[in-house]
Amino acid sequence: MSSVETVSALERRLNASIPQQAIRGQVSDRLKNIGRTVKIAGFRPGKVPTKIVEQYYGAQAWQDALNDALQHSFLEASQTNNLKVAGAPQFEVKTRDQNAEQIEYSATFEVYPEIVVGDLSGLAVERLVYDLTQDDVDATIATLRKQRTVFDKVDRAAQIGDRVIADFTGKMNGEVFQGGEGKDVPVVLGEGGMLPDFEAAIAGMKPGETKSFDMVFPEDYHGKEVAGKAVNFTVTVNSVEAPRLPEIDAEFVKSVGIADGDVSKLDGEIRNNLVREVARRLSVRNKDAAMDALLKVTDFAVPRVLLEWEMRALMEQTVQEMESRGMNLKGMPLHPELFKERAEKRVKLGLILSELVQKYGLKAKPEQIRAMIEDYAQSFDESEQIIRWYAAEPSRMKEVENLVLEENVVNWTMGKAKTVDKKAVFNELMGNN
Repeated sequence: MSSVETVSALERRLNASIPQQAIRGQVSDRLKNIGRTVKIAGFRPGKVPTKIVEQYYGAQAWQDALNDALQHSFLEASQTNNLKVAGAPQFEVKTRDQNAEQIEYSATFEVYPEIVVGDLSGLAVERLVYDLTQDDVDATIATLRKQRTVFDKVDRAAQIGDRVIADFTGKMNGEVFQGGEGKDVPVVLGEGGMLPDFEAAIAGMKPGETKSFDMVFPEDYHGKEVAGKAVNFTVTVNSVEAPRLPEIDAEFVKSVGIADGDVSKLDGEIRNNLVREVARRLSVRNKDAAMDALLKVTDFAVPRVLLEWEMRALMEQTVQEMESRGMNLKGMPLHPELFKERAEKRVKLGLILSELVQKYGLKAKPEQIRAMIEDYAQSFDESEQIIRWYAAEPSRMKEVENLVLEENVVNWTMGKAKTVDKKAVFNELMGNN
């Protein structure tokens, strides 16, 4: 028999017992297995008397058998009591007498919360939409050309858009400050790579010219030593280089992914890529809006064990990302609590999505998974090879399945809420600001 106590909103305590006889049988079996291979001085392997084996390993065998029995008993009791257990239980054995007929124990654990998604019908959810224009295509081609700008040396004064190669020395109170020196530093005037006052002072200088000028660093400058302070710079311009955009020719179109260099394909290729990228970015933004809506109308407590797992997972993921970028985190330990807010949101959304998928049949269908893979593969020359690559590995297919599942939930949410379409701003959507 077993009974269940409610400790808190999600915490429960199961009280139950295990027949001692069941454990004795397990102990006997374990000791026999140990006796077949154990090495004890004075005895040949496999010939150690049972009593001797029991003296050496009896306590451990009993503990191992008890642990297994606890797990088995808890599983049976949780199923009998229809408990949706979250995480591992904490056992407390109340009977330590190995001669007792019953071993009483309690198990404290958390259960999954009941998820009741609230009414979305009165909630306005903004859905971003966008129709690609020819101006967007033209602007993207212009950006690609600008990214491939080459600079040619000129013998004239520097102007906005030029790249200046310069040496500089900055002093505060007559002393060079940290980061105040540089040699052969490239500065593209007007792009904001240096402070505006610094770039303005260089504009108009010619190759070989040296100039000294005073300036004041902004109050919010990242270098605290000079933030808000007046300094003096001496700058020598080594060379001035004028920008030159590449021609739209075979070499250029090859550089943007058109292997045969056919210039006539450029517009269509850029358009197709932009259509897919715009759709992807709209999907991400609209998914966020839908998930925020679900969180607004669905309130419940999060199991502590799930929260702690997610906090630690986010911390480890962040550490790996930072180290992959060459950052040394020794002496700068991260704490899981830093990720609590993000972790709680992720756990809640995971539980909400699971509930919606089960309740409303929003599972990803095979044809949906296939369609998503085929759409993604269209951005590659060897699209069939990409499709086979996904099909060859179940974990890859599972990733796509999860994306389709999320898409189904987003569509369901948008269908239930008061959806208001809003035209996106192209540059803002593409992160060009």
